[in-house]
Amino acid sequence: MAKVMLRENGGEIYFYIAKKDMEETISKIEFNSDEKWGGEVELSNGEIWWIQPGVKDLPKEEVCKKLAD
Repeated sequence: MAKVMLRENGGEIYFYIAKKDMEETISKIEFNSDEKWGGEVELSNGEIWWIQPGVKDLPKEEVCKKLAD
């Protein structure tokens, strides 16, 4: 599990982990509506993470779980 900062800029959603100094964009997302946003996401580097689904309210800090490399 890692603390992740999520922010939106120019239609892209950025996924930033300060501890690793890693910033990637989200390329695929399981739930993508304003009321239910998150679930399984794939990053531009191929990693798959889990974001607890909830209301899309960016920017925000979330605790996320890495599922695969």
